Amino acid sequence: MQVQVRTDDNIQGGESLIQWAEQEITSKLSRFREYLTRVEIYFSDTNAGKGGSDDKRCIIEARPANHQPLSAQADAATVSEAFHAAVEKVIRVVGDDQDRHRAKQGHETIRTPDGRPAGT
Repeated sequence: MQVQVRTDDNIQGGESLIQWAEQEITSKLSRFREYLTRVEIYFSDTNAGKGGSDDKRCIIEARPANHQPLSAQADAATVSEAFHAAVEKVIRVVGDDQDRHRAKQGHETIRTPDGRPAGT
């Protein structure tokens, strides 16, 4: 699972923020390591440095193999709070998607081998 972290120009932290986010997301999503190919984390300041409550945003995009990307977003007063809230959301989203995928693979098809619905 590859992890990429990006920030806008208004987010402080630099390389230490990137390393922290990579370590945290790798740890939190470790059970999905085989399911996900890449995780992208975006940090931004929605007020562009003007201040205000809940102006830090974290978007996490998880990319399962051979599936559409899944994402979660959270806004909070600090980068850390936004990140942790987005992580909790993305864990639920990825877990639900993985469960749906497993259920699909485990069910028998209602179609006959020639592609027509069964019983026709």
